[in-house]
Amino acid sequence: MDANFWHKRWRDKLIAFHKPRVNHYLENYFSRLSLDDGARVLVPLCGKSVDMRWLSDHGCSVTGVELSDIAVGDFFKEQGITAVERKDGDFRILEGDDIRLLCGDIFALGASHTAEVAAVYDRAALIALPDEVRSRYADHLLSLLAPEIPILLLSFEYPADEIDGPPFSVDEAEVRALFSGRRRVTRLESLERLEDEARLAERGLTQLKEHAFLLTEL
Repeated sequence: MDANFWHKRWRDKLIAFHKPRVNHYLENYFSRLSLDDGARVLVPLCGKSVDMRWLSDHGCSVTGVELSDIAVGDFFKEQGITAVERKDGDFRILEGDDIRLLCGDIFALGASHTAEVAAVYDRAALIALPDEVRSRYADHLLSLLAPEIPILLLSFEYPADEIDGPPFSVDEAEVRALFSGRRRVTRLESLERLEDEARLAERGLTQLKEHAFLLTEL
């Protein structure tokens, strides 16, 4: 899928993947990131996630990266934050209350954008990408981060033949393969989630697990 797919989803308001409450795993495992007050957290493919406001309310600065200008605009509007806009290369940047959202392609992200990043929270980026793009994403992300920067990564796992993604099924074996030799992968928790994802059950899914992983320095 290309950029037009996601632009159309946001334009047509087909955004059932957006959740109105903070993710359980973020609330439970945020402390495992061991961040100082004011530390900057990178949120790839962030949409208009309320998790970013939660991070800000818990003392973090936030850098989100999102393709859709609708999602970026909606985030600040819905959170009641006045944002200042500027351009930086391929990105249109909106910033307010220590939350900086870069509107553009995640693969245009460079070292200058991540220089202050102390941790990464990947809630829905990896599972939004098809198989052939996930390894490129992992390589690109790690190329921008020092080895000691931790990553809290969430993924879905389901019988891949039951539905077409997104979200895509990314099991523990794939997470370990993607980051093998570069990060230590610790599975923190796994929960059955099908009851919480009615839209996926309606598409024919019969099983769904959500995993939380902590990726740390080797």
